[in-house]
Amino acid sequence: MLDKSVDDLFNFYSPEDKQDFFVAYLYLKHMDHFAYTVLRTLGMPTAEPRNHPGPSVDAMLRSYVKQIAMLAPGRDTNIYHGKVMKHEDARKLVSLNVPVSHRVPERVVPFKIARDVILENPGAMAVGICACRQNQPKPCVSESDMEACLIMGDPFASFIAANNPRFRKCTKDEAIAVLEKAHARGDVHTAYFKKEMGNRLMAICNCCSCCCMGMVMWNRLKGAVPFLAPSGYAAEVTEDCTGCGVCGDICPFNAITIDEGAGRAAVDHAACMGCGVCQDSCRAGGILLRKDPAKGEPLDMDLLGKD
Repeated sequence: MLDKSVDDLFNFYSPEDKQDFFVAYLYLKHMDHFAYTVLRTLGMPTAEPRNHPGPSVDAMLRSYVKQIAMLAPGRDTNIYHGKVMKHEDARKLVSLNVPVSHRVPERVVPFKIARDVILENPGAMAVGICACRQNQPKPCVSESDMEACLIMGDPFASFIAANNPRFRKCTKDEAIAVLEKAHARGDVHTAYFKKEMGNRLMAICNCCSCCCMGMVMWNRLKGAVPFLAPSGYAAEVTEDCTGCGVCGDICPFNAITIDEGAGRAAVDHAACMGCGVCQDSCRAGGILLRKDPAKGEPLDMDLLGKD
């Protein structure tokens, strides 16, 4: 007899999409080894896995990573991508009290595949250990701060909590606490969408620019492979800027420098992803987020409900 969470995951898929069940099962149960496989494929530093799932799972994950890489270069074909969110929008998403079902416009999530936000039970969430940091030889956070990944909605949250020992069910208050703690240390909230998860939102990751594979590769490739979308906002320097340099030091996308001649910060608009980390690190109010049509539209649940 199948475990109920496995049965529910299998039943989630329509007959024509049943093949996605096997990828979802593999990914959710072995997320840490998926991250390990990606890091090795990209030539990034890795720690040896604490538990190895065996050669068969290893071979399947390597093949799956190849598939993601093959389809990643085009917005029409990409099957695994993220949308940067400012802190307030991420809080709204985990605080939902009613079911939502939105086919998100491309101006919000600019990819053809996997851009739905469907949460029949928005309170179903799981929190777990960040697989990217866990696989780093010297992660940027302590073991006690590694709970940074939020899985959104059933059947995914229930499945991963039951089948992956690094995840557990969590409440909305716990999810908000995870977001607050991550934002305070300068992490970027990123909503991830995935084809094999029913073409929909499946997670909010709280990413750093030193350990997290998505952000590291985004910065290395200068956005040449389009797998991240900006928040819909961009940073703007105000007259209150003192040129202290805090925003430049903390910017996870290397988008802010200090113009020594002017004695104030300067934003590289093309590099800015509108995460808002700079705004909340500036005590002088010298840098603010502004909505920017060139950066698309925000993943703002209040705005989506008006479409």
